[in-house]
Amino acid sequence: MVVHSAVRLLFSAAITAVFVLHAGGWWPLPLLRQLENIAYDARLNLTLPGGVDSRVVIIDIDERSLREEGQWPWSRNRLAELVNLLFERYRIAALGFDILFAEPDSAHGVFGMLARGPLGEDVRLRVELERLRAELDPDRRFAAALRDRPVVLGYFFNTRATPNAEVQFGQLPAPIAAAHELGASDTVLIDAVGYGANLALLQDSAHGGGFFNSPLVDQDGIFRRTPLLIRYREQLYEQLALAVVRALLGNPPVALIMGAGYGADARNRRLEALRIGGFTVPTDELGAVLVPYRGPQGSFPYVSAHEVLAGRADPRLLEGAIALVGTTAAGLLDLRAAPVQSVYAGVEMNANLIAGILSQSFKNQPAFAAGLEIFQLTLVGLLGALLGFLAPTQALLLAVAAGGALLGVNGYLWQAQALVAPLATPLTLLFILYVLHTSYNFLVGSRRERRITRLFGQYIPREIVEEMSRRGEGYSLEGESRRMTVLFSDIADFTALSERFDPRQLTRLMQCYLTPLTRIIHERRGTIDKYIGDAIMAFWGAPLADSDHARRAVGAALAMVRGLRALDDEFRARSWPLLRLRIGVNTGVMSVGNMGSEFRMSYTVLGDAVNLASRLEGAARQYGVAIVISEYTRDAAPEYVCRELDRVRVKGRTQPVAIFEPLGPAEELDAERRAELADYEEALRVFRQRQWPQAAESFDRLLERQPDSRLYALYRERAAAMQAAPPPVDWDGVFDLLSK
Repeated sequence: MVVHSAVRLLFSAAITAVFVLHAGGWWPLPLLRQLENIAYDARLNLTLPGGVDSRVVIIDIDERSLREEGQWPWSRNRLAELVNLLFERYRIAALGFDILFAEPDSAHGVFGMLARGPLGEDVRLRVELERLRAELDPDRRFAAALRDRPVVLGYFFNTRATPNAEVQFGQLPAPIAAAHELGASDTVLIDAVGYGANLALLQDSAHGGGFFNSPLVDQDGIFRRTPLLIRYREQLYEQLALAVVRALLGNPPVALIMGAGYGADARNRRLEALRIGGFTVPTDELGAVLVPYRGPQGSFPYVSAHEVLAGRADPRLLEGAIALVGTTAAGLLDLRAAPVQSVYAGVEMNANLIAGILSQSFKNQPAFAAGLEIFQLTLVGLLGALLGFLAPTQALLLAVAAGGALLGVNGYLWQAQALVAPLATPLTLLFILYVLHTSYNFLVGSRRERRITRLFGQYIPREIVEEMSRRGEGYSLEGESRRMTVLFSDIADFTALSERFDPRQLTRLMQCYLTPLTRIIHERRGTIDKYIGDAIMAFWGAPLADSDHARRAVGAALAMVRGLRALDDEFRARSWPLLRLRIGVNTGVMSVGNMGSEFRMSYTVLGDAVNLASRLEGAARQYGVAIVISEYTRDAAPEYVCRELDRVRVKGRTQPVAIFEPLGPAEELDAERRAELADYEEALRVFRQRQWPQAAESFDRLLERQPDSRLYALYRERAAAMQAAPPPVDWDGVFDLLSK
C-alpha cells in the first residue's frame, strides 16, 4: 500500500511540474496554449455586451457599392467626393481609412502617356497637358479633401516573420515619439523591418496615420489581440484605432505606463498601459491589447459607401460619429477569423478597438498572470494528491468542487475586475490528476474484475465488456428492438471434411480456423453470438449502438474470406484440406438482449432479419459465391461495390428480397473486374427483359472469361429453360429458395 501511494504521489508531482514549467514559459506546450485560447473564447462569447454601438459607423465598400460604383480601386475624385460629403453634409466627427493608397490614380498617368506620345512633340500641347494634369490630378483633389480635417490613413508594417519583410514603399506618418523619449528603448515591443504606406501627397495632407495589420495571430489563425504600438528604427508608431481616437481628441500625447519585469525579464522595464488624454488602455509587455469584441459582425452600424455618395445615407446615424471606411466585399480580402465569428470584417475589429478605448472596456491580462497560474497549479497539484486516498464518490465530489471554485474565482476576476486569469491549464491539470488516481485505483484494486473481463473478451469486444461492467444491473431478461446487422458463416462441406479427422485433430483445426476469424470480427467491433459447430454467428450494433454496423459487418465478411485464404499455406503444410467460407449478412430490426432462463443467459439476437441472414448463408452455395448480403445491408453500406445475384423469396418468408455479392471498396476494383461487372449487369438486364436468346449468349461470353463460375452457369441454364418454357406474363423475376 505504501508503495502504491508513493507511486501515485510521484506521478502527481511529475505531471504538476510539467504544467508549472509551461506556465513559467520554460517549456511551452502548444496544446495547453490552444486550450487556454479556447477557454478565453468561451468566456468572451458568454459575456459579450451585444447591441449596436452607434458611436462608430462603418462606411462599407460592399458588394453593392462595387456593383454601382465600379470595381476597386475607385477614382480618387470619387473618394474626394466621399470625404467631402461625410464632413460637409453628414457632419462626422472623425474619419479613418482602413485602406491603403500606395499608388497614384490611374487617370494621373494618362496625361503623362499623352505628353510622351506624338502629341507631346507640340510644345504648346505638351504645356497644356501639363497644366491639365496639375489641375485635374485626382490625387491632388483627394489630398485637398483630406487637408485640415481629422482624417487618418491606414498602412501596414512588416515584421521579420513575414515574407519580403524588408520591402518599403510609400511615406510613413510622423511617429508619436522616439522610443527613448517615452522610456521604451529597453522594452519588449514589436519591431518592424519594412512597411507599405500611402502616397506622400496623401499622407502629408491627412491628419495622421495608423497601421491596421497585426502580426499577433494565434496558432489557430484567430485574431484575439493586436499591438497599439510598433517600433521602427527606434521610433514609435500607433495603430489605426489609436490614431483615430487621438485625432478625435485633438492629438493628445501618448504616455507609457511602465512596470518592473518578471522572471527572466526582471531587469527590463515592462510596458503595462498607455495613457491618452483622460483614457488609460491596459496592454501586455508587447504593447498589445485584447480586442474588446462587442459581438458578431454587425455590432456597429454599416452604411454602404454607395448610399453616402448617392446622398441617401441617414444623417442622424452619421452626425457626430466616428466613421471608418473599409470593406466587407470578399474579393478585397479584408476578412479575418475572430473569436466571435469565423469570418469577420477587419474594419470592424478597428471599430471595436475605438469603442474599447472610449468605453475603457478592455480585458487585461496582467503582468502577474504567470505567477497566478503557477500558484493555481501548485494548489491543484496538492489537492490532486489527496484524490488517490479518497473513495471514488468522495474523489469525484472533491474534483467537482475544486473545478467549481476555479470557475467561480475566474468568473469573478473576468467580470468584476476585467482580468484574464488562466483557466484551462488548472482545469486540465485537475482533470488529469483525477483520471490518473481513479484509474490507478481501479487498476490496482480490480484484479478480479479484470480477470472476468479477459474471460468475456474471448467472445465480445472489450468496449462491450466495459459497458456491461459499467452498467452492471442495466442488463435484464427483457430485450429491445434495434436496427442491427447479423452475420452467419459456415464452412462448405464441413461434415464430409470432419469425418477425415480424429477428435484431437478436429479440435486443432477448429482453433486454427475460428481464432483468426473471431479476431477479425472483434477488430471490427462485432459481437460473437455463438459458435455452432464450424459456424459463427455474430452481430453489430449492440450492446453499443453503432451507426456503421452494416459497413463494419460487410468489411468483416470480406476480411474473413481473405483471412481464411491466408491460412492455406499452413493447412497445406499440415496436410489439411483447404476450407471455403459461406457467409450471409442481413440488416434489419431485430430483438437483442440477455435471453434464456434463470439457469443460463445468452446475449443474442432474434427475429425475422436474423432468420434471413441464416438463409442467405445457405444460398451462397447455390450461386457459387463466398458472401451473400441482402439489399438492406447493401443500402446501408453504399461504399462497397456489389454484384446483384438474384431476387429471391426464401423459405418461410413471403416478401422477396434482392441479394448481392460484395466485391470490395470501389477503389480496390481493377479495370478488368469493373468491365466484367458491367457485362454481367447488362446480361442480367437482358435476362429480366425476357430476351432469353440474347441473355444466353451474354452469359456464354461471361463463362468464357470465368469457366468455373456457378453464377454464370446458373443464369445460362435459366435462360435456356425460360426460352423452352417461358414464365407467365406477370412473372416478377423472383426465384424461390426452398432450402437453407
